[in-house]
Amino acid sequence: MFKFAHNNLNVLDLERSLKFYREALDLTEISRLEFEDFILVYLGDSFKSQHQLELQWFKNRQTPYNLGENKFHLAFTVKDFDAAYQRHKKLNCICNDVKDLGIYFISDPDGYLLEVLPENWGKDF
Repeated sequence: MFKFAHNNLNVLDLERSLKFYREALDLTEISRLEFEDFILVYLGDSFKSQHQLELQWFKNRQTPYNLGENKFHLAFTVKDFDAAYQRHKKLNCICNDVKDLGIYFISDPDGYLLEVLPENWGKDF
């Protein structure tokens, strides 16, 4: 009955975040809604999946967001895991390399955690 629509992340610097998500995860802007105090930008992937990432930027926000213990994360699968790893290593955004599990985490400019795992990860468990 229910279908995922999007996840929202609040960002401090919209252009910096758009650049990161484009370079690190190939997410591109699908649509944008502009309001007096904030802007919503919806990002999608090259597979045209229905799920989108919504970046919300408050125009007058000057301080970083408090992410608390930051236990929340979004996960992304990739066909060529090794190439993705090298890409993220070059971008210097890997924050937790969990080699025992065959996954790793990257951090976006605001400190949100993004898990990267091979496309078929967990199928053999």
